[in-house]
Amino acid sequence: MAPLLVSVLVLFTAQQLLIPLLVPLSRELDLTETQLGAVLAVGALVFTVVGPVWGRLIDAWGVRATLLVGLSLSTAGLAGFAVVSAVGLDGSNTPTTTWLLLLVTRSLLFGAGVGAVPVAAIAAAGATTGDEGARTRAVGLVGAAQGASMVLGPAAGGLLAAVSLVLPLVIAPVVCAALIVWVLVAIPSLPRVADTEPGPREPGPRPWEPRFARLLVIGFFLYVSLAMVQIVIGFLVADRLGLEQEEAASSIGAVLVAIGVVLVVVQAGVVPRLRWPAMRLIRVGAPIGAAGLLLLSVADSFVTIIGALVVVAAGLGLAMPGFTAAPTLLVGPRQQGAVAGMITATAGTTFIIGPLLGTALYQAAPAVPVLVGAAACGMASVLAQAPYRRQAARR
Repeated sequence: MAPLLVSVLVLFTAQQLLIPLLVPLSRELDLTETQLGAVLAVGALVFTVVGPVWGRLIDAWGVRATLLVGLSLSTAGLAGFAVVSAVGLDGSNTPTTTWLLLLVTRSLLFGAGVGAVPVAAIAAAGATTGDEGARTRAVGLVGAAQGASMVLGPAAGGLLAAVSLVLPLVIAPVVCAALIVWVLVAIPSLPRVADTEPGPREPGPRPWEPRFARLLVIGFFLYVSLAMVQIVIGFLVADRLGLEQEEAASSIGAVLVAIGVVLVVVQAGVVPRLRWPAMRLIRVGAPIGAAGLLLLSVADSFVTIIGALVVVAAGLGLAMPGFTAAPTLLVGPRQQGAVAGMITATAGTTFIIGPLLGTALYQAAPAVPVLVGAAACGMASVLAQAPYRRQAARR
């Protein structure tokens, strides 16, 4: 698991480097809020479509080969994103041309490649752990690695953006390229997760099966609340605090660092010590997330915005490992790749809907997407109250 956790941390740190500058960069490029939302939404669509494909490829090719393909696509996408942005900033392309090229680089190439790493990590966590507590702790560490990237990436991105909006764009693909070299040198071979269980392969799980359907709907509500907040928080900070573009980038970076610290502490520290069943994590975490979003809807200062988001991160930091672990407990090692793809596809679906819905609702009224996110967390909490019966994994 350790090499996969490092890969998750490094790749998502490279991605998060760019988060603080997306809003100011889009405004410098004369893109509308909806165009920015579309770039992220199309990337999420690609991520969603290829998630199950990565799961099958992990079983067929092994983890190392799949990682290298995914990282190569990610590096190409981020490098293209940097070039397109730099050309757009000097006025060589029209805003429409820039937007279309961003769809190709940031959305298609990077969106396809980035999904390989979390699918591999979740599949490995499912295949190498047995009891529910160990499974929840393992997927919690995957989430903690992503949370740590939300500390490192925005912190570095905010500092770099204060120097130049272009600098993080250059650093991100360099980090990805370095990760490819590390995987080639330091990870000579990783087994297929399906090799942990001999015997003939059974038909893969389907999301509409009753044993998965409710869990995936719960996960959808949790992640769509996060997706909407992530896309509007930059606008919220800039507009409520009346900040200029580069000031906004630094402030957004600080906000995302605070969220990331809480996610790391909760998922790497609190969840393993609690040793709660997966559904209990959801039942406790979702209402906390909803409460934080309600606070965010009325927050009007930097301190209150960060405070509200800390509550949101604490709640989702509990609930999301519960969602990620629960479906993996229903299958044996041979089906972990397919289930991991299904989980990441569910999350990816929300990042199609979330950015478009969030930006559209924000244009109507800034508090609306935050309130809708609170309602989504509330729905997840309600659905999680029904009895949960673990079915024996077929072996």
